[in-house]
Amino acid sequence: MRCEEPVRILEILRLTEQGYGQRDIGKSAGCSKSTVGEVQRRCREAGITYAEAMSMLPEELQKRVYPAATARKIIKPEPDYQHIHGELQRHPNLNLRFLWEEYKTQQPGGLEYSQFCERYNRWKNNTGKNVTMHQERAAGKEMFVDWMGDTLKIVVNPETGEVFNAHFFVCVLGSSGYPYVEAFPDEKMDKWLSAHANAFEHYRGLPRIVVPDNCKTAVSRPQYYDPVLNPAYWALARHYGVAVIPARIREPQDKAPVEEGVRWLGTWLLGWLRNQIFFSFTELNRAIRKRLEELVRRQFQKRPGTRLSVFEEIDRPALRPLDMPRFETADMKFRTVPDNYHVEYEGYYYSVPYTYYRKKVTVRATAATIEVFDANSVRIASHIRRYSGSRYITDPAHMPEHHRKYWDAKQYNGVRYRAWAKNIGENTYYVIDKMLTAQKIEEQAYKSCMGILQAAKKYSAERLENACAKAREMNSCSYSTVTNILKNGQDLLKPFSPSFKTVPIHQNLRGRAYYA
Repeated sequence: MRCEEPVRILEILRLTEQGYGQRDIGKSAGCSKSTVGEVQRRCREAGITYAEAMSMLPEELQKRVYPAATARKIIKPEPDYQHIHGELQRHPNLNLRFLWEEYKTQQPGGLEYSQFCERYNRWKNNTGKNVTMHQERAAGKEMFVDWMGDTLKIVVNPETGEVFNAHFFVCVLGSSGYPYVEAFPDEKMDKWLSAHANAFEHYRGLPRIVVPDNCKTAVSRPQYYDPVLNPAYWALARHYGVAVIPARIREPQDKAPVEEGVRWLGTWLLGWLRNQIFFSFTELNRAIRKRLEELVRRQFQKRPGTRLSVFEEIDRPALRPLDMPRFETADMKFRTVPDNYHVEYEGYYYSVPYTYYRKKVTVRATAATIEVFDANSVRIASHIRRYSGSRYITDPAHMPEHHRKYWDAKQYNGVRYRAWAKNIGENTYYVIDKMLTAQKIEEQAYKSCMGILQAAKKYSAERLENACAKAREMNSCSYSTVTNILKNGQDLLKPFSPSFKTVPIHQNLRGRAYYA
């Protein structure tokens, strides 16, 4: 299996440098273990590191890893058998014929009815959906996160009397079930990211894997095998060096710890909060922390110890150190790149590579930076955020060639031309300075100065310096004089020296006065 999507290649390189195994990398990147091994081999042979890959355009990275892409065999899209099974379980009146027609509407080139039924029955026979297994969770490896389904109207604005719904972010560590809970007024992206950063600080360490549900703040394109992470969430994962492996759709066993934690907290935390009133979310979260301190000290019913004791004994020592600065939450905006390849954010326009004209991109803004991501969550541009000055911020590398030449010409002025000439030599500086000062409006000489200085690339700096020396002797400091000297090779001629000797003066020579 090939893995040609640049975002997957980047994720494989990132997690490889973090020391993750091929199995965990495959789960995070949405590909098989063998595919991970092939990408690692290809990148190793091509000498591509994660840092180098981040600086490449997606097309360039894809060509470097897969230089000779071959035509693929056309494979008919497989139905989502798990979805089909779930629909039949939930809706007894449905049958395979109806679900096959729905499938063919979405996939006209898909399986025919007989193959559809045969493969579904084979899948059903090969999967024991009614069989469960106990899963041992490795210490400090996984952190399960989700929004609780229940909300409570328990926060009141004391000035206006307005009542707010409290939404609860919950996460638990896989081995101990040690929880972290925080209340927010909504479930927007900034709250989701802030809650993760707060949870890491609460645990005083980092897990290797974060397992979210397929909520919108985590996954921008939920799929059973191939979920696409929200760009902002992916940025948080990169910052903390964790792998994000979303739970599979309709697979509750993937997120069993958080589901169990939600049920437990729904009873012992939300049940305790339901009849109380708070006048700010700060006050509510203070009460939540106090309540959790009591709950985590309660004895397990079916195992020795408490959630706190198991956390301190098993999970806490296995967590990775939290030795990086706190992740800075960002505002996300979706844009379509216009024809001038600059995307707008709060009145300022930031360039992206011109090849993304008319494509959808995501702008991620922090207090200090502006980052732009493509549809595959690959960063394609980064700028320092601007609050004043010119409203257009342009990276010349994003321009097509003809725009870049015009841009380069506009960046030069008298100071830069003089500095350039001084590096070549004294006579070149003299000619350029004369040309600039000779014009009433300095800009009129810029093209001529550029033409003279560019001649050093064609003829060499030494020849240009000699040509300017000759033009200086001729008292003709102009573009045409210097270029004609170079074209005709006059700068290569040696200075004229007479071949005859001067007659010495003596008494036999008669001067003009003798004949007067």
